[in-house]
Amino acid sequence: MNIEAFRQHFPDEAACRAFFESMIWPDGRVCPHCGATTSWVIASKHARPGLYHCKDCGRQFTVTTKTPLHSTKLTFWHWLMVMYYMVHSSKGVSSVFLARWVGISQKSAWKVMHAVRTLMSCHQQAIAPLHDIVEVDEKYVGGTPRYQHGVLHKRGRGTAKSCVLVAVQRRGPVRAKPITTGSVAEIKTFVAEVVDTSAHLMSDQLSAYRIIGREFASHEWVNHGDKEFVRGYAHNNTAESYNALLERAKLGVYHFFSPEHLKRYVDEVAFRWNQRDPQEVIVTKGRNQGLRKIIMKPREVLRQLSSLLSNAVGCQIRRTANSGIRILHEDSLLFGL
Repeated sequence: MNIEAFRQHFPDEAACRAFFESMIWPDGRVCPHCGATTSWVIASKHARPGLYHCKDCGRQFTVTTKTPLHSTKLTFWHWLMVMYYMVHSSKGVSSVFLARWVGISQKSAWKVMHAVRTLMSCHQQAIAPLHDIVEVDEKYVGGTPRYQHGVLHKRGRGTAKSCVLVAVQRRGPVRAKPITTGSVAEIKTFVAEVVDTSAHLMSDQLSAYRIIGREFASHEWVNHGDKEFVRGYAHNNTAESYNALLERAKLGVYHFFSPEHLKRYVDEVAFRWNQRDPQEVIVTKGRNQGLRKIIMKPREVLRQLSSLLSNAVGCQIRRTANSGIRILHEDSLLFGL
């Protein structure tokens, strides 16, 4: 759906609001304060559109209450435009350019984009444990190694860069999370959380994976140190593909991921990865003409927006005193740069 068709699908603010309500409340209105399903429309001429009164707790609410859109002053159309560009872009979009396209300030665009990334994080947490063949790998995110105080930052393990642990199901979803120490215990906790024990694990030669792999149906690895990248079905190239997308997003668009916000950028790339379905196609050109292969095709934009808003209730985002952001379900304050 191109932007003109997208605009025709949402001709006015009422249509945008109705879309948000149908996505966040697919089975009818639910009070975000108490969970009651009975409420009335407040139709007073002094009430803003889309305001409801709960029968049980007596409190008022809208479709944005207790979501990352809570207390927004922007129109629903602005939010839909931001979501449209973020789910459509292959490597992400900068807040500077998004502000120009949507018609808001850069500061507002920065906060709105983090609110959308928070929605993406909520969606990631709802994914069922990975199964079948699952590849695991770690990715070190940061600039090129450089001298600081006479010390050269190492590549890979031992570097000062932030580490992201990745688990991806072949022809399926990905789960990724920044980690701190990279210890066996930390890796084991993440893998046990996101991967079903019936899965067949694939990894590189890191000894931590060999220890963890004993708890799964099987475990195979390749030795990258010996230039071994594929051995039959054993490889972790799918996980490396996600790592490459994360690196492209950093180099090509964002240039820098602060440790405080790294998780949301990781979840943004993972969300776009997960909004694809395998499709069989026939090669029509080249020496492989006539062969069948599987490609991952992105879902239509409205389906992606449905996934984005399906777990919106329960997480809010606020500005801090120095123009940073604070996620209410997290304990730490997150400061924008």
